[in-house]
Amino acid sequence: MDLATILGSILGLAVILGTIFYEGNIGIFFNIPAIAIVFGGMTCATMIHFSMTQFLSIFKIIKKTLFQKITSSQEIIRNMVNYAAINRRDGALALEQELGKIRDPFLAKGLQMLIDGQNEESIRELLEMEIQYLQERHSVGKKMLEFMGSSCPSFAMVGTLIGLINMMSRMENPEEIGRGMACALVCTFYGALTANLLFLPLGGKLGQYSKAEKISMEMVLEGLCALARGENPTEVREKMQVFISAKRREEIKVKV
Repeated sequence: MDLATILGSILGLAVILGTIFYEGNIGIFFNIPAIAIVFGGMTCATMIHFSMTQFLSIFKIIKKTLFQKITSSQEIIRNMVNYAAINRRDGALALEQELGKIRDPFLAKGLQMLIDGQNEESIRELLEMEIQYLQERHSVGKKMLEFMGSSCPSFAMVGTLIGLINMMSRMENPEEIGRGMACALVCTFYGALTANLLFLPLGGKLGQYSKAEKISMEMVLEGLCALARGENPTEVREKMQVFISAKRREEIKVKV
């Protein structure tokens, strides 16, 4: 989990809970009918909108969004330059000893294809398909989180209307009026809170992660294709540096 997610979650909850404790009793914000309407309605709507397989993958999507770590651009370039040196010195078969050190399945697959003697066109064709379908899977996950984020306020409005209807139908009893108004307002609170502090930010985080992972995979792809062409380490480094800023290029030159 990156630092921004940790700080954002902690500070967001602290602000909300701190305000509630400062203003009054937190118990009045716990309302079972409101929870059932907002979260139950959102869950059912998501199941209707997406397939069961997609719906059941939501926890995996959230886990990947929060905890998946992308290899840095500098590390990718350093690894590719190292592979290029081994490839030029000892041949592609010598790269087999590097496979056990690789945790990235995308890089491992491409390097295995190179070791097996496949040409640049074959490597590029297969790995570009991997990138394309990974992006499509991420797109579905992002749409699901965004749908959940938009559904929560919608069902909060449904709960608010139910509470107001109950309140208006019992105008002769002041105690019932207060109960109906409480349910109506707590529904709105739940919908706004979960949409803006949970589902919509997670959808945005997954979108940013997806873009970063795509760039990382494209860097790996270009590096592997350069290895397949037999380019030397300097050529590999110079070509891969187009993916990073000028300042970070200087850092790579010093460390490689």
